[in-house]
Amino acid sequence: MPVRTRLPALAIAVAACLGAQTAAALPAGALDTVVSRGVTIPAFYTPPSTLPAADGTLIRSEPLPLALSLPGLDGPLPGRATRLMYKSTDSTGQPVAVTGAYLEPTAPWRRGGPRPLVAVAPGTMGQGDQCAASLGLEHPLTLNGRTASVGYEDLAIYRLLAEGVAVVVTDYAGLGATDRLHTYVNRLDGAHAVLDAVRAARGLQGASATAASPVGLYGYSQGGGATAAAAELQPSYAPDITLAGTYSGAPPAELTAVTEAIDGSDLAGALGWSVNGFLQSEPSLKPIADRHLNAAGRAALADLSTMCVGDAILSYNSAHSTSWTKDGSSLGDVVKAEPALRDFLDRQRIGRGRPAGPVRVATGITDDLVPHAQARQLAVDWCRKGANVTYVPVSTPPLGRALLNHVAPLIADQGAAIDWLTDRLAGRPAGSTCWSLPLQP
Repeated sequence: MPVRTRLPALAIAVAACLGAQTAAALPAGALDTVVSRGVTIPAFYTPPSTLPAADGTLIRSEPLPLALSLPGLDGPLPGRATRLMYKSTDSTGQPVAVTGAYLEPTAPWRRGGPRPLVAVAPGTMGQGDQCAASLGLEHPLTLNGRTASVGYEDLAIYRLLAEGVAVVVTDYAGLGATDRLHTYVNRLDGAHAVLDAVRAARGLQGASATAASPVGLYGYSQGGGATAAAAELQPSYAPDITLAGTYSGAPPAELTAVTEAIDGSDLAGALGWSVNGFLQSEPSLKPIADRHLNAAGRAALADLSTMCVGDAILSYNSAHSTSWTKDGSSLGDVVKAEPALRDFLDRQRIGRGRPAGPVRVATGITDDLVPHAQARQLAVDWCRKGANVTYVPVSTPPLGRALLNHVAPLIADQGAAIDWLTDRLAGRPAGSTCWSLPLQP
């Protein structure tokens, strides 16, 4: 395991910036907690042996205590939370249990019509089950000997709740639920988890979000990729859901470019999460990994599979994948040399479908972690297909670190992104900016 680098200040700065009915109870006599890959988490996150047939079916739920909550005249502020487990389908067509949380706002929706619902797709959290966004609502900052985890999506969630918008958060396949590894940046897994979270929320007894609620999607970084993929797949995978609007911030739409960008960066550990996720989704790629990875590479993958984003910043900052391979090739070079890997990453490409509803794509022009150019290309690809796209290039000054260049646009644009999304939920039409993008090859 690498020696921890001297970047605690960077991790702390990022953390500071980012600031119930039961459908099916746990089996009688079940323990309150379980140990998942060395970390103790609630037993709620252990899936049952048999899953329901229908996607989005609620498997179980329980009250979720919010760490940041205040008493109010009409109820706790910003609202009440419920932990969820629901059924989805993974990229191989197999059933999968996914966890998350539903948040019922105390604030009223004041813009007419039924209360809307927004599905929040979290940005990069890590790959250990303890990194799940639903746990981040209960424990926004976790620092101990085994993990450094920050619930940085809580800020966007609370802003939506303050507008009177109900929120459902997905933990994604394998993040939280203890039966498999998280399939990081897998296009189908992420999209399905987001759309099925909407179905699960609408099926929760007592929730004000119903089938009549306007639905929006919100996500940045990994979450931006998940919401972008969900917007594309909604017409075929979830025709029962009509999307009023989708916000996709800094989406990793083209993973080959993203892989090369994060290699050697502050968040180089995400390379390990990607490879682990690829091998979880496509076991046929394992012989390729065995051919190329050396002992250090195999150890890094095992190590990272238990880590949250804070751990990776502290332990794998500026790591280069050339130290993980037998011949000193980078993972980008390995992808170029292996047709099966190129084909797998090509199938993860976002932008080949057409979202049915309006989308807002925002990307920092100085973002060199999830490169600006490939995110902008997603907007161009959608415009070419006739989608209603609002493209927003976010200008922030270069901050000297790739991770900060990636985080700064999230903070700078978040208020405008939520305003755009709530306008769509209120029924206001979106104006396309496709006219401003050169659409010819």
